[in-house]
Amino acid sequence: MFSRREPVPFAFVAEADRFRSNVTPPPRESLSWSQLTARSLVGLTVVAGLVGSLLLGMPALQPSNAPQKSEASQGR
Repeated sequence: MFSRREPVPFAFVAEADRFRSNVTPPPRESLSWSQLTARSLVGLTVVAGLVGSLLLGMPALQPSNAPQKSEASQGR
């Protein structure tokens, strides 16, 4: 008559496979012009910061051609 299922420690897990909702969520609201502009500006600011840090950091990553000698080694 009833099929016995393996016991599950949480009741909601066992009930989840039996519950199916027929309620559809409401449609998403479209973004207003100001919200779209604000999101675009935030995105552009983040990208500009990343590009700027890359451009400013590139000279520090380049190896120099001249050998570096410290002042302490010249006194010998």
